[in-house]
Amino acid sequence: MTRKSHLHPSDLHGFSRLTFDAVGGLTDLVEAMHHNIASTPAVLGKPKTGHTTGITGLVYRSVRGMTRLVGGGLDAVLGRLVPLFGEKLSSPEREAVLAVLNGVLGDYLETSGNPLAIHMRLRRDGHPLQLDKSALASALPDAGGKLLVLAHGLCMNDLQWARQGHDHGTALARDLGYTPAYLHYNSGRHISTNGREFADQLEILVANWPVAVKELAILGHSMGGLLARSAWHYGTAAGHAWPRRLKKLVFLGTPHHGAPMERGGNLIDIALGVSPYTAPLSRLGKIRSSGITDLRHTWLLDEDWRGRDRFARSSGHHAAVPLPDGVKCFAIAATTGKQAGDIKDRLVGDGLVPLASALGCHAEHDRNLMFPPDRQWIALETGHLDLLCRKPVYERIRGWLAA
Repeated sequence: MTRKSHLHPSDLHGFSRLTFDAVGGLTDLVEAMHHNIASTPAVLGKPKTGHTTGITGLVYRSVRGMTRLVGGGLDAVLGRLVPLFGEKLSSPEREAVLAVLNGVLGDYLETSGNPLAIHMRLRRDGHPLQLDKSALASALPDAGGKLLVLAHGLCMNDLQWARQGHDHGTALARDLGYTPAYLHYNSGRHISTNGREFADQLEILVANWPVAVKELAILGHSMGGLLARSAWHYGTAAGHAWPRRLKKLVFLGTPHHGAPMERGGNLIDIALGVSPYTAPLSRLGKIRSSGITDLRHTWLLDEDWRGRDRFARSSGHHAAVPLPDGVKCFAIAATTGKQAGDIKDRLVGDGLVPLASALGCHAEHDRNLMFPPDRQWIALETGHLDLLCRKPVYERIRGWLAA
């Protein structure tokens, strides 16, 4: 049995690059604070811009220069050594760490070419699926005409569908004859960027499935549900065939109208920016990924975020993306309260997503997703991650997909 590794050679390469990037960024932050303090500004107001001068400026420039020199040399050496070690199987612990890192910094990891960036793949048991007919037939000898694709949430990965001894995909394969495939993606990228790529992956998957696809169903947890909506939009616009195969779409705790988590981060940015003494620290809050800020605005399309300040308090107008036409869509929301509407439900929801957001409810008619009453359900005394393993949740999913 092949041993799974907690640390790959490419991880050392990626973390070293990230460390030197962080040193450079921290130098900029400290210099900005030094400059503002030396300028003796008022406690409130806009900070002065610019760099320190004289010997102080020379010190900061020297630190930056040395960081670039050492970082560039180490990056070049590790870049040559990593291929010599070959590929290794990854442990669940390593996968979990990479998933969180990509959720928080994924867009930066991708644009900087960091080897820690996750590339979108469809997987089974943690192994990438090669999307050609013969490879799929070999990897999935049990493939049937009912295809189920599961899309995970922010800072998570496909292996984490297995929780407390239960996996919705495995259970639905056993009970209803679905063949599951699991999406693995960098959740720090823009939702629309992932949505478009997800649509392309589905098109290739369905076209090369070993048998004729009679039914496609998607199960999306949290952000994964938003990806499915974005993918439907881009797949339909591109004239893909897979949207015509999609029969059912189940959302588990999907923040259709945003999540308070990112709104809290945005308020911290604003508070830190009030004073010149703390303004440089607001840069720390702005390292969070595009995927996270998209959750606040619920930006599902490219035009929602292009040319906009994603850290601005007001999102401005963005496109209303309806549920897929002709597809049976279902929503499961969770609350830690004992009943919907009690104080715990109103203050906490499922811990991450408010009840109204998960059910698609909105005051504006064109943004209200209008799930029919028999296609929405509330899991009581259930947290956001409990949606992946609670028996009543699974029974509800199974009942909807079996009908």
